[in-house]
Amino acid sequence: MNTSTVLTQGFSFQLTEEQVAVQAAAREFAQNELLPGVIERDELQKFPAEQIRKMGELGFMGMMVDPKYNGGGMDTISYVLAMEEISKIDASASVAMSVNNSLVCWGLEKYGTEEQKQKYLTRLATGEIIGAFCLSEPEAGSDATSQKTTAQDRGDYYLLNGTKNWITNGSSASVYIVIAQTYPEKGHKGINALIVEKGIPGFVIGKKENKMGIRGSDTHSLMFTDVKVPKENRIGEDGFGFKFAMSTLNGGRIGIAAQALGIASGAYELSLKYAKERKAFGKEIAQHQAIQFKLADMATQIDAARLLCLQAAFLKDQYADFAKASAMAKLFASKVAMDTTVEAVQIHGGYGYVKEYHVERLMRDAKITQIYEGTSEIQKIVISREILK
Repeated sequence: MNTSTVLTQGFSFQLTEEQVAVQAAAREFAQNELLPGVIERDELQKFPAEQIRKMGELGFMGMMVDPKYNGGGMDTISYVLAMEEISKIDASASVAMSVNNSLVCWGLEKYGTEEQKQKYLTRLATGEIIGAFCLSEPEAGSDATSQKTTAQDRGDYYLLNGTKNWITNGSSASVYIVIAQTYPEKGHKGINALIVEKGIPGFVIGKKENKMGIRGSDTHSLMFTDVKVPKENRIGEDGFGFKFAMSTLNGGRIGIAAQALGIASGAYELSLKYAKERKAFGKEIAQHQAIQFKLADMATQIDAARLLCLQAAFLKDQYADFAKASAMAKLFASKVAMDTTVEAVQIHGGYGYVKEYHVERLMRDAKITQIYEGTSEIQKIVISREILK
């Protein structure tokens, strides 16, 4: 982003020198560390473990965590800027980054006990280990009120049974936050959020999903059979799980909106470069009005999506209500990602349909941004509830 001043809902702010430096560092890392091998990782469905380890060393896996827990102590705006740059190159790496930052680290820091923070957060924030957020189920999807996974209260532990689907970082995580129903008769007030460690008896990781996009992302089903989870691994008070999930997802939407923004801006930058190089009918295709119109639409939509993302981040940093803003950012940015990548393939013509030009991968990656963290229809429900209050 070239301009340093942004206006949003009556607020104004300028990017600080630190925020600009974070953006530049993320861009440099993406170009030097993520771009080499990104096509191969996509083709082989290879999790970018080494790259994510380096992201942890640079502070990208716990950006907003308090330094006393080994985090970067950065604001949400810095996180959005970094997510955009990483996502321009490798959405599989950025979704791992998003889950670890927005869902796992943020949820633990805000609602966890001091013991939980010292045991888990201090290692998650550095990328020494990574986390997973386990809400979606085969029947319930992302509907936290319809959890079939159960956590029966057995005194000093919970007995966990059930299945979770579409879990990012599914086999690479060491710590899993699992949403489960303890008191079915209480509905959403009977749900708990539990910290489950990999390797605990009864916890089985299913096969990796063979996906259309973000193919390097580690997506699995998880099965829990009579898993004993100590009571001290519950996050918050008994029955707090639904509120925990909803609050955490509000922040998670900002990360996914920034990912969608990055996918879109990555496709746009490739298209702009290609349009200036490719010649047809005696001149660069960028000189043809049909291509100019496409580029103009792409640039306008991306700038609008960026403003929505920064607005949501700004409101979150101001401790204001950001539920509507985050849902709007996710809804709009994911649509822009899909629209922009389709046009990017069109601008590239036949070359856009082959892997070496990257845009076909970005188009495949874009679609998931309209699905996870709640589909576009769920975002519209969240927005309509907020505006009808």
